[in-house]
Amino acid sequence: MADMTIKEGFAPFGDYQTWYRITGDLHGPGTPLVILHGGPGCTHDYVDAFKDIASTGRAVIHYDQLGNGKSTRLPHKGRDFWTVDLFLSELDNLLAHLSIKNNYALLGQSWGGMLAAEHAVRQPAGLKALIIANSPADMLTWVNEANRLREDLPADVQAALLKHEEAGTLKDPEYLKASRAFYDRHVCRITPWPEEVKRTFDAIDADPTVYHAMNGPTEFHVIGTMKDWTIVDRLELINVPALLISGKYDEATPLVVKPYVDNVPDISWSVFEESSHMPHVEERMACMGCIAGFLDKLVVTGNEFAA
Repeated sequence: MADMTIKEGFAPFGDYQTWYRITGDLHGPGTPLVILHGGPGCTHDYVDAFKDIASTGRAVIHYDQLGNGKSTRLPHKGRDFWTVDLFLSELDNLLAHLSIKNNYALLGQSWGGMLAAEHAVRQPAGLKALIIANSPADMLTWVNEANRLREDLPADVQAALLKHEEAGTLKDPEYLKASRAFYDRHVCRITPWPEEVKRTFDAIDADPTVYHAMNGPTEFHVIGTMKDWTIVDRLELINVPALLISGKYDEATPLVVKPYVDNVPDISWSVFEESSHMPHVEERMACMGCIAGFLDKLVVTGNEFAA
């Protein structure tokens, strides 16, 4: 990556600014790949590894979604402000700002995959490929599976979680420690967490506005505005080649991701045997190879077009 061109900038978005970073040549031969981070309310840091794909000859674009990271922060905005439509509009705006709206691929991780799917079901003409990484297709199944996984945690950990959820003391150190036991099993199994992963979680702790509004206090205590979200009945509208990624120990269990497999017409599924929710960190080389292979296959079959 030492010789790779890196450019940072801001895309004006109404009264706000969306920070982005381009790794590689935006006008090179390969279709640019846009990375949508998770949360809602994370930052680009923990998905930084996807810049590796730029070594295959296509630009990789990271950005911080509104309210997060280096983009405009809006800690005083209420729950009604933070909507799927807001983030869809921001993505459209970024694609237009970078002049790639006629030729791009999307990779969305966790919430980012939900957002990418919401974008894809609208069948935008410029979308050439879709990669869904570790994402639910509906939040009811996500919560049910998270609580099933939670039941496998040690009894004292489960008791601590329940006690503080009932008391509303979700910032208590005991609750945070118990939550981390779940995260270490099903979110990122590398101990200690890599620096880029830690930076994202530190950022959420410092400004949890978007995460608390749309998700809730933890991955398994979902009480935000997304709690009833589903895209299952619209997945058949996705009309581009798609790749689904998940980990063997993922909080996005097979039941969680199966609607993508069952309903997206042209999709393949890769499961990473040593990973949980972050194969791009936990099995970085293998994950990047899988993605590069998928994208390169589109070139071979004639489905990719230069800008």
